[in-house]
Amino acid sequence: MTLDAAAEALECSRQKVWRIESGLGSARGVDVRAMCQLYDANAELTGALAALASETKAKGWWHAYGDAIPDWFELYVSLEQSANRIRRYDEALVPGLLQTRAYAFSVYQHRSEVTEEERERLVEVRLQRQTLLTRRLPPAPKMDVVVSEAALLRVVGDRETMAEQLRHLLTVSERPNVRIRVLPLSAGLHRGVEAGTFVMLEFPPGTRATPEPPVIYSESWTGALYLDRPEEFAAYENIWAGLGQLVLDEGQSRQLINKIIGEVHHG
Repeated sequence: MTLDAAAEALECSRQKVWRIESGLGSARGVDVRAMCQLYDANAELTGALAALASETKAKGWWHAYGDAIPDWFELYVSLEQSANRIRRYDEALVPGLLQTRAYAFSVYQHRSEVTEEERERLVEVRLQRQTLLTRRLPPAPKMDVVVSEAALLRVVGDRETMAEQLRHLLTVSERPNVRIRVLPLSAGLHRGVEAGTFVMLEFPPGTRATPEPPVIYSESWTGALYLDRPEEFAAYENIWAGLGQLVLDEGQSRQLINKIIGEVHHG
């Protein structure tokens, strides 16, 4: 059975099946049982493998947040943690890895279907994810962010929350592994507007014969796309190259962020 056929039958992404098969991170008992059933494993083997899955200690920290994180996002968090290069374009909001607590809280406050407790957990997950930018081992990934000027002008929370968030961007951009550039609204209509927010993740070669393929992550309200075929990644490389010709450089981006901070304060 091909990877595609297995993923389709299990109703999950190729990336998830690939990671389980490659032993990259733990598998949940429910996934193991589904795979055993699909592959016609006998009851004895199925029971043994499911028991092994439930004992696996190699769970990421994000598993502790349980139901607050949907399945499809849990996979993203595990990918993000193992990436050595992250590029992302954000059209509407400041990216999660660069959000302050107050800004993140304001984002989740708009979700009426989320309870107060879930909101707290979601914010904690977001802040916990950020530690990967400052970790020592494995080395922190290189992160290259292009953010639309529109996302910086949109007031999330109140003016003080927004000013603090913009100052935080300036602080984070001083880290050697982080580059933040702004795509000005004056650039007009460009391919990023059509593509929407997306993340490009690349992974260290490691010791495996077949290294983990780079992946494009594109989120929607109820799920996400994980695109890992070479031609798909190449298409987004083209979009990224196009954005690169329109963005302000790092110095100009800092100037624009400072200008917006001034306008937010004086409203």
